[in-house]
Amino acid sequence: MKHFSTFLLIFSLLTANAQQVITNIPGRHLFTLNGKWHYIIDPYETGYYDYRYKPYDESKHPSGGFFLDKHQTSKSELIEYNFNTSPGLIVPGDWNSQDNKLLYYEGSIWYRKLFDYKKSNPKHRVFVHFGAANYEADVYLNGQKLGKHIGGFTPFDYEITSLLKDKGNSLVVMVNNQRKRDGVPTLNTDWWNYGGITRNVDVVEVPETFIADYTIQLKKGHLNEIEGMVRLNGPKKSQKVTISIPEIRLSHTVITNAHGVAHFTFPVKKLVLWSPENPKLYNVTVSAATDSVSEPIGFRTIRARGTDILLNGKPIFLRGISIHEEIPIRGRRAYSKEDAQLLLGWAKELNCNYVRLAHYPHNENMVRLADKMGIMVWEENPVYWTILFNNPETYTNAEQQLTDEINRDKNRASVIIWSMGNETPIGKARNNFLRKLADHARSLDSTRLISAALQFHGDTIPHHLIVDDPFAKHVDVVSFNEYVGWYDGLPDKCDSITWDIPYNKPVIVSEFGGGAVQGMHGDTLTRWTEEFQASLYKHNLSMLSRIPQWRGVSPWILCDFRSPKRLLPFIQDGWNRKGLIGQNGTKKKAFYILQKFYKQIEQQEKK
Repeated sequence: MKHFSTFLLIFSLLTANAQQVITNIPGRHLFTLNGKWHYIIDPYETGYYDYRYKPYDESKHPSGGFFLDKHQTSKSELIEYNFNTSPGLIVPGDWNSQDNKLLYYEGSIWYRKLFDYKKSNPKHRVFVHFGAANYEADVYLNGQKLGKHIGGFTPFDYEITSLLKDKGNSLVVMVNNQRKRDGVPTLNTDWWNYGGITRNVDVVEVPETFIADYTIQLKKGHLNEIEGMVRLNGPKKSQKVTISIPEIRLSHTVITNAHGVAHFTFPVKKLVLWSPENPKLYNVTVSAATDSVSEPIGFRTIRARGTDILLNGKPIFLRGISIHEEIPIRGRRAYSKEDAQLLLGWAKELNCNYVRLAHYPHNENMVRLADKMGIMVWEENPVYWTILFNNPETYTNAEQQLTDEINRDKNRASVIIWSMGNETPIGKARNNFLRKLADHARSLDSTRLISAALQFHGDTIPHHLIVDDPFAKHVDVVSFNEYVGWYDGLPDKCDSITWDIPYNKPVIVSEFGGGAVQGMHGDTLTRWTEEFQASLYKHNLSMLSRIPQWRGVSPWILCDFRSPKRLLPFIQDGWNRKGLIGQNGTKKKAFYILQKFYKQIEQQEKK
């Protein structure tokens, strides 16, 4: 029992140290570690055993596993691995798309990157920052373990100041993408389980006392008042900090307390509000005596009033589409600015003013580009389907991922909705789980809307569908997924459906859709044809237009995407075919149906 307690203590300390410390990474002085990393496939986790094959004991060896960057020092020494002669993977990137034998691989891979780095100032501090690694990552520098991060879609960093050398640093990362029953997400998902270091890795140099975090947004319900917080990290915690927006000649100074924190509220005049029509961003600078950082920030308000969604106090309809973090024409996880431009460019071509980033936090390039392009964003915590809702550790995992997501993107004007999850089965444990997450999200950020993709059930009366979910009482926007015409009857069934939604709240239909193979044609009753999918869209859009409180929609989905659940030969072949754009990048007929519908709504709103 004593041994187990020691292990838990060490594990909790490592895990607690594995969250993001620094906000606004793109605004920092960065040294990229992107590029080729050598890797060792380790399905049996041999790297956690010594040469005598004794199980690894973290309480006795807190520095880490045995696949560190060792070199043979004599001709007789036995070392049964060699990073130098091992193959390479490109970081950022998933391993599945880079090596055919890794396409379906779920397990551990050890990465190694050698680098030199000399600080620009001897008093500066240095961190290594990961945009994400799926799903668990154990990180070591120069033979010492920095910590473990759990969660495949959120950023994390570690301070490496005391371990860093000017020459010959060895960064080793063990990444494991195995699905787990108590994980978030859990075992069963409907997307490809991409493994690897899937987002940027950077060395970040900051002053000894630096601006670690800040929030700068319009105060909830106010168009002429800015509210926020700033937090310093380092020995000189009590300082004057100035928040300035030079374009409007605004400057406000606060003094941080003994913990390095200051909260502020100040009036602002002549502020051009961010909107899809005019995505205005201001260069905002936060300056202290020891550090200064800048980034483009937009200012807007978003709230629900009755059955309306109000952007900057005016009703708006969310013309949306759901998106996975995948580039189908490149057959891999999306990660770059160019990937974001392609996906969001397609959404703009569709006449969208809104996207749902499903079913997990996407890379930061997406939300930063959405800020510039004027696209509102729904971000989602990966609480998906049958999570272990009665498991406290699972809840802690979900809450931490939600926290990391909000902390990263809280200054993005484009982000208007935090989603607590997708298609979760109703039950007491689940209801409490989601309610606690919603309360936690509001405690971190009260300025955005809370929702979740819910489900509905049928009545004893034929064609009468009811949205009746206890969690709907705790959201600002009632959202649900429906697949009438695909999983429920044929497209013309939509014509006779009546919806019962007993909430005086705005409604977003977070999903509807059906599959089609791009280039496969037939009549409107032949499954998998573009004509069937186009007919399904026409009937669904007509049906949804009859819902009085309907205020937005994000059909499923922009592009075909990989999924091991989709097995139908010559049709699916490991792809979910519900995309409006095929895996080859070609638009299907339904793309133009939705494009025309959104254009009509846009024109009506301008009248």
